[in-house]
Amino acid sequence: MNPIHPSNPVRFTATARLHAAWCALLPASALVAHDPSSLPKTVVTGQGDSLLETARASSEGFVGRDAIEYRPLLRPGELLETVPGLIATQHSGNGKANQYFLRGFNLDHGTDFATFVDGVPINLPTHAHGQGYTDVNFLIPELVEQIHFRKGPYYADVGDFASVGSAHLQTSKALNRSLLQTEAGIYGYARGLWASSPKVGDGTLLNAFEFQREDGPWQRAADFNKANALLHYSREQDGIGWDVVSMGYFGRWNSTDQIPRRALDSGLLDRFGTLDATDGGESKRFSLSGDWHRDTGQSHSQVSVYGVYYDLDLFSNFTYFLDDPVRGDQFQQKDQRGYGGLMAHQTWEHDLFQSPSMTTTGLHIRGDAAEVDLNHTQRRMLLETLRSDEVGQVSVAPYLQNQTRWTDGIRTESGIRLDHHRFGNRPQGASSDDWVQETILSPKGSLILGPWERTEWNISAGMGFHSNDARGVSDPNAPATPLVRTYGAETGLRTLAIDRLQSTLTFWWLDSEQELVFVGDAGNTEATRPSRRYGIELSNDYAATDWLKLDVTYGGSQARYSDPSADGNAIPGAIESVVSTGFTLHDAPGLGGFFAGVRGRYFGPRPLTEDGAQWSNGTAVLNLQVGYAFNPRWKLTADLFNALNTRADDITYYYPSRLPGEPAGGVSDFHFHPIEPIQARVALTARF
Repeated sequence: MNPIHPSNPVRFTATARLHAAWCALLPASALVAHDPSSLPKTVVTGQGDSLLETARASSEGFVGRDAIEYRPLLRPGELLETVPGLIATQHSGNGKANQYFLRGFNLDHGTDFATFVDGVPINLPTHAHGQGYTDVNFLIPELVEQIHFRKGPYYADVGDFASVGSAHLQTSKALNRSLLQTEAGIYGYARGLWASSPKVGDGTLLNAFEFQREDGPWQRAADFNKANALLHYSREQDGIGWDVVSMGYFGRWNSTDQIPRRALDSGLLDRFGTLDATDGGESKRFSLSGDWHRDTGQSHSQVSVYGVYYDLDLFSNFTYFLDDPVRGDQFQQKDQRGYGGLMAHQTWEHDLFQSPSMTTTGLHIRGDAAEVDLNHTQRRMLLETLRSDEVGQVSVAPYLQNQTRWTDGIRTESGIRLDHHRFGNRPQGASSDDWVQETILSPKGSLILGPWERTEWNISAGMGFHSNDARGVSDPNAPATPLVRTYGAETGLRTLAIDRLQSTLTFWWLDSEQELVFVGDAGNTEATRPSRRYGIELSNDYAATDWLKLDVTYGGSQARYSDPSADGNAIPGAIESVVSTGFTLHDAPGLGGFFAGVRGRYFGPRPLTEDGAQWSNGTAVLNLQVGYAFNPRWKLTADLFNALNTRADDITYYYPSRLPGEPAGGVSDFHFHPIEPIQARVALTARF
């Protein structure tokens, strides 16, 4: 419950309304850090909680623990599907980062969507497999407490990769009870989880350990094994708190990558077969972060530091025998890096022209040092090194933002961000590094009117950017643009005019001066032409009762290259329509401990070639969860994924490849990765 919700029988003054916006102004890492005796805060439990007076745009929102707990999740990446309109798919083994779609973008593995966990940035620039690579396999879903999502380049406290949107995920600091969970399912699925949060000294030490394995429906067993560990020590006293978080992740798997449609039609392959049974990978991630924060009656201060070690060894073969008809086209991508940084901000309450106002100054610093390799391999054995680079990338970004309530019905937010990036690269055999640097200034602003009749209207606009791969930026022959400018705007409304129903309607537009497009036959991304996208989003969250909640979201978009070409102006992979819907039921009178969750999602056809001649099919999936809580200690849960056993594609591409016996030059064809067939998982949870 929002302690200063307009419906409360407390006089809702302009200053109180400004305090209600406090949580929206602060970075997500600060949202659960406040001392309850200081400034009021918004407590989010579900996706439909009121955000009037709090959100700066109709597309902004929060997802609380209540909405996550009763959601069937096939893989951790689907946590991001709580962002309305976002789709997370997979075209390879589950140990690899998901592929994401939002607002007409094929985001590849994370480009143009910034993700943070406990304040630590997850996107990896100049990654071996894709710019902005975002792997969230290290997340333990049961410990994700809150997700704060925002769309568009309108927020000064996020920079690189955030043009389409961003998500800040906050993990738990403490549990009401210790948690022990065992889970099993078909296709060799097994999972165990332990979590506890005892008091240690004057603070709390949350500790969690997760182990999981699965083979999947693939003819070549995935043999996916992963382990996660989390230690989080936190302490709060008199408005001052600090946290230390350590995470560790290890994963190893075999991949069944996308296959050509002709191989299935001819009977050469089964739907779940592979043309290279040695594809797969191994990944490691270890992080240590610290956070200090202080709240007073008039200000908030926060300083966060982090350090991450990351290692990926990935083997893929998307074209089979197109480039090497004898040994095949398998390639290895290696990424080994350390990165770290600092995020600090200071927020003050004050008056601006006699109007209540808050101003935040902040600073972000990040540095990456990586070794990035691309090798030609056969059955995971090295044939030749295609390129090897030692990459360095440093960014420094001060920003300033202000939120002011001018009258009871008018408030504004304005901000400006300055990003300075240095890109360094030393290719194998080079005697020195090549360094390139660029600075970009990004103004942003929002106007929010209302609420009137429990309805707010907003208009937002801003400039953003995404960085390019340092290897391309430092290429002396054809250097890529270091920082690519984006321009965006949206207008929309948020209304609670109908009791228990929160609805948002948003019209948005986004231009990019240079598109990044995934190239299937090369396994990387390349910079292409400028683009323009626009669309509409409609989201409804209905709390029919205290125990039954429903939601439905629609997103429609149009994406085209804005620089005309004889090749055509369609953007391959640009999603045009998304529908997601579901409901949760729990703690219903007369049903005892019964609970249920249903999720359905549909993402429509996408153009696969620039001339628009080839399109993918649409995909619809229905997932179910049912369970029974026998008492506060014991709970039994059953999940059913792809409950209708739909035969559809998780991802589809169109490009040339070559099978054994086919002519040189290969055959252009659809290449797809199927969604997994119907499968069940059962979990037994004990809390004590």
